[in-house]
Amino acid sequence: MTVTLDNPATVPAPFGDRFAHVARLDLPGGVLLVLSGQVGVDDDGAIVEPGNVRAQSERIFALIGGLLAAHGATFDNVMHVRTFMTDLGDLAGYAEVRGRYFPNTRPASTTVEVSRLFLDGAVLEVEVTAAVTTD
Repeated sequence: MTVTLDNPATVPAPFGDRFAHVARLDLPGGVLLVLSGQVGVDDDGAIVEPGNVRAQSERIFALIGGLLAAHGATFDNVMHVRTFMTDLGDLAGYAEVRGRYFPNTRPASTTVEVSRLFLDGAVLEVEVTAAVTTD
């Protein structure tokens, strides 16, 4: 069993280099990927369309896709999605975008409303756990 912490070049570096985007656990027969929460930031770290759940959702899933791809995974490998939203009234917009990334699977899921996120203008943060077989 080997644990690797990674910041793939496929996405912008973490804020202040304080955390890893991906924790990878190599196991016999497969890999477990635990991704840090992603917010809708552009390549310079600025929030994409502050307050816009659809635009931020699109960016978040693009970032997640890049992180997964860097480790040989796709959205079909996602087992669990955790979503933190500042307003559950935005759930329909988020669900519409999310549904396009999971057309064939419905991973386990947790969605909660929080009072705020660490960047002003961010309306949601999404983290995923994925498993990839290597046999």
